[in-house]
Amino acid sequence: MSPFLQFAIALVIVITAAKLGGYLSLKLGQSSVLGELLAGLILGPSILDFLHWSPFTDKHLGDGISHLAELGVLLLMFIAGLELHLSDLAKSGKVSAFVGVLGVLFPLGMGFGTMWLFGFSSETAIFTGLILAATSVSISAQTLMEMQVLRTRVGIGLLGAAVFDDILVVLGLSVFVALSLGTGGGVGAVAWIAVRMILYLLIATAVGMYFIPKVSHFVDNLPISQSLIAFTFVVTLFYAWASEVMGGMAAITGAFLAGLVFARSPLKERIEVGISPLAYGVFVPIFFVNVGLAANARELTLDSAWLLLVISVVAVVSKLLGGGIGAKLAGFTNRESIQLGAGLISRGEVGLIVASVGISEGLIGSDIFAVIVGVVILTTLLTPMILRGLFANQLNSQTNP
Repeated sequence: MSPFLQFAIALVIVITAAKLGGYLSLKLGQSSVLGELLAGLILGPSILDFLHWSPFTDKHLGDGISHLAELGVLLLMFIAGLELHLSDLAKSGKVSAFVGVLGVLFPLGMGFGTMWLFGFSSETAIFTGLILAATSVSISAQTLMEMQVLRTRVGIGLLGAAVFDDILVVLGLSVFVALSLGTGGGVGAVAWIAVRMILYLLIATAVGMYFIPKVSHFVDNLPISQSLIAFTFVVTLFYAWASEVMGGMAAITGAFLAGLVFARSPLKERIEVGISPLAYGVFVPIFFVNVGLAANARELTLDSAWLLLVISVVAVVSKLLGGGIGAKLAGFTNRESIQLGAGLISRGEVGLIVASVGISEGLIGSDIFAVIVGVVILTTLLTPMILRGLFANQLNSQTNP
């Protein structure tokens, strides 16, 4: 069987399993995201390890699925941005700042303390804290969109806090590598990263506000099939690329910003109608399944299993405390504060990116990396369930007015 046919049948399995898992999860009263993640765990090396079945001989098959998964998370964050407006995000500046800062400091401190108590070096302990400080709101955003509460104070505050979180974690990572390891060029290099971030955000916002709406209208009037959707897709990918390569931030931040830009366009509804079927029909399910494909529970030893359990508890509690206290200081109610903190729990691909830097620089070993992957999987699985439980009363009131 040719590599392409292997790729095609692998996608058949992945997408079918994702949709079936999502359907069963909904029937059990949970978010479809949970079912799609569990489908990935079942298909992955922890149980079935389907990519290593005898018909699949192409060693690049997993990479192909991962690339499609990356497109899925970019489109997911674009749609999350499309649901909001820049004015909404601006109004949440106070809570976003409080939650973003405390949502980094609590996991950083608690992660460091836990690893130090387990006997790890200060270097490894600090870096593990940095990994736990990362947040990926793609899972939370999808869950909140399913429950139709993304545009509440909690949803808007969560997305704003994620931007602060992203900036602080990248700066923290840069400071640690540059100053502690002496490989990043010192304080000047760290300052340059901060300048790059600010420049990217300013330029991307200015271009999005003043040029993209005009270009969108021009492209839409061209005699080209689906020209507006193609233009939107290209801009999203470019913003994601520029966010990481030029701004030093996560690619998902750029995709989210692209969504905010197009949310101002009078063509917004047509864009949403064109992009959503592509995203939710194909790419987003692949992303959720791919998270499960990255985990291998068989590699865990007894010692690492205990560490995984403890670090997972720290990962959950630290974000609940940091995000919750930050939201409370910003004037949110107790319930809203807990909901916002819960939305920060998932580490997702952002945590894996930071961990991969650590293992490549020799800051953490393969044993810690395996634990971090496990933490990412567990927090990603827990987030939809926790959020659905915390929003249960609001969902019931929507169903029974």
